[in-house]
Amino acid sequence: MSRFDVDLFVIGGGSGGVRAARVAATHGARVAVAEESKWGGTCVVRGCVPKKLMVYASAVRWDLDDARGQGWMIPPGSFDWLTFITAKDKEIARLSAAYAGALTRAGARLYESRAVLLDPHTVEVGGTRVTAANILIATGGTPKKPATGEWITSDDAFHLPALPERIAILGAGYIAIEFAHIFAGFGSRVTLVHRSPQILRGFDPDIVSEVHKGLVAHGIETHHAPTVPPDSGLAMSAIGRAPNIDGLGLDAVGVTLAAHGGIAVDEWSRTSVPDIYAVGDVTARVALTPVAIREGHALADTLFGRRPTPMHYDKIPTAVFSQPPAAAVGLTQPAAEALGHELRIFKARFRPMKHALAGRDEHVMIKLVVDAKTDRVLGLHMVGLDAPEIVQAAAIAISMHATKADFDRTFALHPTIAEELVTLRG
Repeated sequence: MSRFDVDLFVIGGGSGGVRAARVAATHGARVAVAEESKWGGTCVVRGCVPKKLMVYASAVRWDLDDARGQGWMIPPGSFDWLTFITAKDKEIARLSAAYAGALTRAGARLYESRAVLLDPHTVEVGGTRVTAANILIATGGTPKKPATGEWITSDDAFHLPALPERIAILGAGYIAIEFAHIFAGFGSRVTLVHRSPQILRGFDPDIVSEVHKGLVAHGIETHHAPTVPPDSGLAMSAIGRAPNIDGLGLDAVGVTLAAHGGIAVDEWSRTSVPDIYAVGDVTARVALTPVAIREGHALADTLFGRRPTPMHYDKIPTAVFSQPPAAAVGLTQPAAEALGHELRIFKARFRPMKHALAGRDEHVMIKLVVDAKTDRVLGLHMVGLDAPEIVQAAAIAISMHATKADFDRTFALHPTIAEELVTLRG
């Protein structure tokens, strides 16, 4: 009989923690999970899911404009913020309950309270001490704010009592750009202020250029400045998220932090303390929900599934749900050049058929970065209608080391946007 109450105690009920808990339980482990807020974590409660619902709702404005250009006699409409927020909250509550239900059905013990580390094998949660053979920290991240001034964050944006007439968003990353489009679509006057010289640092320059054109086309003012200008309305900080480590008791047990402030881990998600692990945004490795899920799954397989699974972070597809959206997988052109690749670049830019009758000035850009010597496709970069869906599918081929010749041999599905992937010529 084990000297511990459970085999795995998970601190955090978000994507990474829940996946680790469920998989560990299916492997036969005794599992407990603590969540002090709502089940589902950042992604479900205050991130990807509610934000994507906002993207869909805000884009209706432009869809209606297209429809009128296609012959639909649609009178001017109005948007009701509270109706949307009520519907959004109902869906988030449903998903949060589904996460808790899935954990319960898997056999995990749930604690709806804050958990604090007392020693390498003990946590205190809700006034109770629980011992664990292994502890996983999966507490996610928390939004950053400038040191001075009155700011809301992306967390707050999901619960505003009313739609702001004017809003200034500080940030240059995907969160800032997505919310700029969201509020513009809903009818707010939006100013995007970026402290970096350009938006979307780390993305391919052609994506950056196209996304900037989309901001301008949607009436969003952009400024390169250290902070938002005065009298620009509600001020929103979207300058990133920091690992959520406060109050966990990390110092007490000797868990080491990395230089970037996240919990330091190796490729097995092990911290500096034996039998304590960390996955997801709290490690500040790659702050993406699918990455946290993969990390949690890999850890459970390693500890309890007899399938040691280290983590590797190449060829991760990513998307920016701007309007139009952007997506990418693999190396950017500058990154490939810096690694010494001799390149062939294949690129196309065109207006999609959907906008032909309406005349909307919105384009698709598709770019393939190809190694000239091996013909391998090193990267795919796209902005335009359905870009995330297209790039997700193409990422399978690229992760399998497909060549440009492999793409060329594939028949086109016509008429589609995606057919450009297999018809690109130099």
